[in-house]
Amino acid sequence: MRVHFIAIGGSIMHNLAITLQQKGYNVSGSDDHIYEPASSNLKKFDLLPEEFGWHPEKITKDINAVILGMHARKDNPELLKAKQLGLKIYSFPEYVYSQTKNKQRIVVAGSHGKTTVSSMIIHVLSYWNIECDYLVGAALKGIERPVKLTESAPVVILEGDEYMSSPLDLRPKFLNYHHHIGVITGIAWDHVNVYPKYEDYEKQFELFIEESPKAGVLIYSTDDKVLKKLVKKSTISGDVDVIPYEKMKSKLKDGTTFLTGGSVNTATKVFGEHNLQNMTAAMEVCKRLNVSKDEFIEAIASFEGAALRMQLVKDLGTTKVFRDFAHAPSKVRATVNALAKQYAKKDVVACLELHTFSSLTSTFLSEYAKTLKEADIPLVYFNPKVVENKGLEKITAEDIYKAFDQKNVEVFTDEKALYQRLKEIDWENKNLLLMSSGQFNKMPIDELVEFIASK
Repeated sequence: MRVHFIAIGGSIMHNLAITLQQKGYNVSGSDDHIYEPASSNLKKFDLLPEEFGWHPEKITKDINAVILGMHARKDNPELLKAKQLGLKIYSFPEYVYSQTKNKQRIVVAGSHGKTTVSSMIIHVLSYWNIECDYLVGAALKGIERPVKLTESAPVVILEGDEYMSSPLDLRPKFLNYHHHIGVITGIAWDHVNVYPKYEDYEKQFELFIEESPKAGVLIYSTDDKVLKKLVKKSTISGDVDVIPYEKMKSKLKDGTTFLTGGSVNTATKVFGEHNLQNMTAAMEVCKRLNVSKDEFIEAIASFEGAALRMQLVKDLGTTKVFRDFAHAPSKVRATVNALAKQYAKKDVVACLELHTFSSLTSTFLSEYAKTLKEADIPLVYFNPKVVENKGLEKITAEDIYKAFDQKNVEVFTDEKALYQRLKEIDWENKNLLLMSSGQFNKMPIDELVEFIASK
């Protein structure tokens, strides 16, 4: 089997390429830019292209499948050559489906929490030695890479993104997986470049609900009023097992969250109401894979979270430093609230980078109103060059300040000024939360942590 990746450097794309090579496929790929960690990962497996750019000569008749990444354009020279030769062209979710047709497919969808729920399920199944394949959007402790596709595993866990599948396939990725068990964690408007109207965004989840198959399972959060309404008005088959869920029962004591729903109280390493909801969603899936409630709670106690999901970077005693991928308003609000409640006796310094297309769109900014209200020192950073590079309407620091609607919000457009502000803070009994899907324009976070540690 010969497979070629157009835009091989993507997070899932490069991991899928490595996985297929390990299955014995002949894999090649191209991209115009490849960043870390994809570059090092591809190099390790001798899959890093010799030179960047698009090379139509790589596209030959003996290729069995071309997998098209989102980064490629419709006029990509390699794509045009593949079409000319009549080759089979897949988006990566279409290709993953082709590899998992004979497996029970569990798809976790939602505007927030889908990476964590997927990771929790994988962790619990691994703990109990239940074989499964998976595709998830973050690194997991004890898991070599976030994509695994075997011939033997009867079940696959798929993180279902609502973003479009490829430049040629505008359907959400999660519709290409055709779930047997579907999970929806909640709906909060995002990806305004693809769904400029909220109604368009909501419609995708309605389609996901309606695709629930006869004798299938749909698991959804009752905390989301819009989601509850969509499920109630849906026309899904009467024999679909529809399961609402709430947050896991717990108690908080001395900065530790204990799960109280099992036969014994169990301490957990992750915290926050959103994660207690994520746990219940994961547990409902695991029940259908013959894992009891007590077995789930025993296993989840050792779950440390997915990378950059409330990840503890450094514990400095009176100060803890966390990093989180939070960027959408609902994620920012939930993450800040979780940290504020877990460590109620410590101040929260919440540092948020606006980096995504949605977060830098002027008409969307008002969605961030009051999202940092639980932070004692709320800091917001954005890079005007990123706004320009994305072709967006210019925004100002004053626009950000007004959108967040909090008098104590400080706005920065220069990462050096932000870095200096963070160094000026008295860190006694304060926790630092760094939230971004980017890198704060390469602000030296490791140096910052060492500086805080020295105080």
